[in-house]
Amino acid sequence: MIDSELRRHLSGVFTALVTPFRDGAIDVSALERLIAAQLEAGVAGLVPVGTTGEAATLSEAEADEVIRITVAAAKGRAFIMAGTGSNATTLAVAKAKRAEALGADGILVVTPYYNKPSQDGLFAHFSAIAEAVRIPIMLYSVPGRTGVEIAPATAARLAKAYPHIVAIKEAGGRTERITELRRALGEDFVIHSGDDGLTLPFLAVGADGVTSVASNLLPREIVALCAAWAKGELREARRIHQALFDLTGHLFIESNPVPVKTALARSGAISAEVRAPLAPLRPENLKALEASLAAFESARDI
Repeated sequence: MIDSELRRHLSGVFTALVTPFRDGAIDVSALERLIAAQLEAGVAGLVPVGTTGEAATLSEAEADEVIRITVAAAKGRAFIMAGTGSNATTLAVAKAKRAEALGADGILVVTPYYNKPSQDGLFAHFSAIAEAVRIPIMLYSVPGRTGVEIAPATAARLAKAYPHIVAIKEAGGRTERITELRRALGEDFVIHSGDDGLTLPFLAVGADGVTSVASNLLPREIVALCAAWAKGELREARRIHQALFDLTGHLFIESNPVPVKTALARSGAISAEVRAPLAPLRPENLKALEASLAAFESARDI
């Protein structure tokens, strides 16, 4: 059974942090400002060097730097869940060990991409990582990015074998997956939505929070949505969901994190710079995103 205090820390809004760049290098001051804004808005957790943080393009030293900066800025104020996934099990183990040594409170581990392992392969992969660290682990199932989904039975098998596997980020785009996972994992295991537009539907059928891309840009609003749901203010939760719906959709108009970085740059928070093979937002999509941002800001009342 998951400790109730840990479960409380893992519930609510976790921001999947972008990694700001300027002239090819990590923009440390921009990252620190972004983290400060998240803390001020009251997010429960921060996820550095995940997919949104362009972890696949970071060197080992850069990934460690981002984790170190996040720990220094937010340790004790938000739960720091560092992304440590890789499609090579030995590399994922090494990343997990480094994150633990750097002071991360937990790790987010995505399913191996490209390899498309079987469920037995997934069990072996996550087992090797769990045996290498003692901090809490959040599994991450995102078949659209990796080509493989964590079966509920596999997640349950992992949770039974390793008590510090305590959560899963579900980004398969299907509400019924939350019911399937909840049935397999019980009421104590923590489930996060991995899709901003599905946060409220996922909460309604048993999720505990969201690991959010949109909260880079709108942390106060995403926190308000989850808080309204937690307090039983269903009408308010629906109102916020509807207000955010078009904009959160446009934040995925191209591959994450290109749109959210573009939106953050529009506000002056960071540069829109991304690393290859990502590219700047196409003109027609930029126009659509800007229209969505303008419509949201003109109607803003959250």
